[in-house]
Amino acid sequence: MSLNVKFINPFVSGACRVIEMETGLQVKRGTVSLQKSGTTSKQVTVALGVTGDVRGAVFYGFSEATSRAIVSKMLDEPVPIFDGLAESTVAEMGNLITGLATSELEREGYVCRIAPPTVVTGRGVYISTLDFHRLVMSLETEIGDVEINVALKAAVNGS
Repeated sequence: MSLNVKFINPFVSGACRVIEMETGLQVKRGTVSLQKSGTTSKQVTVALGVTGDVRGAVFYGFSEATSRAIVSKMLDEPVPIFDGLAESTVAEMGNLITGLATSELEREGYVCRIAPPTVVTGRGVYISTLDFHRLVMSLETEIGDVEINVALKAAVNGS
């Protein structure tokens, strides 16, 4: 199995659409890099598994301040602390983005299923993607950056 760069584009375009639609913020694409480390670089990470013809995991990372600011815009009310409501809201945002992305992958012929989101808090948390390297794309907004980590590979012979 090999890492396929084209798998990142549906997640980036889905993230841009969801963030712009839900918050009204302008989103600018930042840099793309290859990450081999299994540690998170952000304080809040939403993780979703993908199975089927494409398998692996996708992570959406934010600073705590950025996640609270995004949730504030989505809910149209201040979110002074990262609580259960904020956690649920960023998890649902990850679910929406991943749903859009996997729908796009299915239009390309890859049947995909997604697992429910998991929210991990704390910088430097180790999240293993086993032998999968991650493509990392930063998205810039006026209230902070969102980091998308895509660790997906095409399944070989349905395995």
